[in-house]
Amino acid sequence: MKIITYMLKSFFPIFLGALLFFVLVLCLTDLFMNLWNYISKGVAFKNVGLIILYYIPKTIWYSIPIAMLFATAYMLSDFYARNELLAIFASGISLFRFTIPLLLIAVCMSFVMFFFEDYVVVPTYTKKVHMQDSVLQKEKSLNNNRIVIMADEGKIIYKADFYDDAVKRLYSTYFIVRDNEKNLRALLYAENASWIDGKWVLSNPVEYKNSTDGVVMVDVEEELLDVFIEPPETFRNNTISVEEVNTRQAREYIEHLEKAGLPSAEEKSVYYKKYSFPFVVFIVVFLAVGLSGKTRKNVLIVSLALSITAVVLFYVTQMVTMLMAKFQAIPPLFGAWFPVMLFIIISSFLLKYAKT
Repeated sequence: MKIITYMLKSFFPIFLGALLFFVLVLCLTDLFMNLWNYISKGVAFKNVGLIILYYIPKTIWYSIPIAMLFATAYMLSDFYARNELLAIFASGISLFRFTIPLLLIAVCMSFVMFFFEDYVVVPTYTKKVHMQDSVLQKEKSLNNNRIVIMADEGKIIYKADFYDDAVKRLYSTYFIVRDNEKNLRALLYAENASWIDGKWVLSNPVEYKNSTDGVVMVDVEEELLDVFIEPPETFRNNTISVEEVNTRQAREYIEHLEKAGLPSAEEKSVYYKKYSFPFVVFIVVFLAVGLSGKTRKNVLIVSLALSITAVVLFYVTQMVTMLMAKFQAIPPLFGAWFPVMLFIIISSFLLKYAKT
């Protein structure tokens, strides 16, 4: 018990110091990247301070895995350098057994990371992005053009040249109506359609039908005019970043994309990443245990270099798999979880051949 207490007393000061360092680096990086824009737009210091404040939870979320990796690698390497682990190994305690408390802390931290992102990081980062866009005058229009929306499980397809959100109106719109077997039932055209009383009211609608003389335009059956009830929000230019919403909102957004017949592979991979990324904390601690004891000299520099290298390799691997998932070369679930599984295997291999 005293050994565990001694280890944790050595671990947490290093972890907190590393966390503060990496948070500071990320905040300063974001500040300097936008500094010229703040100056050119005359943004008040108070607003810049609020933007940085809203960004801090996101930087903590990013920094925890790196800080955990560095603190574990540095602490164990320092123990090796001072021969303290030799006494522990001589007493019959293996490296894995000695570091079990750290691994348990990492598992708990993984679950904390998931809820921390969902309930703290997402709302504060959203405020940061919105406030930054506002002060830099980057507000996005909800108007949309060249829209194709599939609704009612593919039975109704809307194709419009333009959607004006201010008046909730579609322009130059075609409506394709299909039966349960997806066979064409009707093709309609309207100069514009306005959202009134929970449905789209078509202006001068016509229906195209085949006849012996070819395709002709006829009056629209009244019952057809009551089926166009897809809400205006569907037609907005409301593409969102799944990273900026919580898991429930991300799931609803993906369902909306699937309902509209739009591509969703990239959004799904980012959604699954919300569940896989917190386990990075466990992976980096596991990895640090395997990397420890590689040198007795320059422990600080070597530990920092190993930590940064390991994190960079993980993020590069994750970036590649996420891009492959985006372009549907691999399933989204595989794209999010493969780096996690790969580095667990690498960590197990390193631990097997670690000094003990």
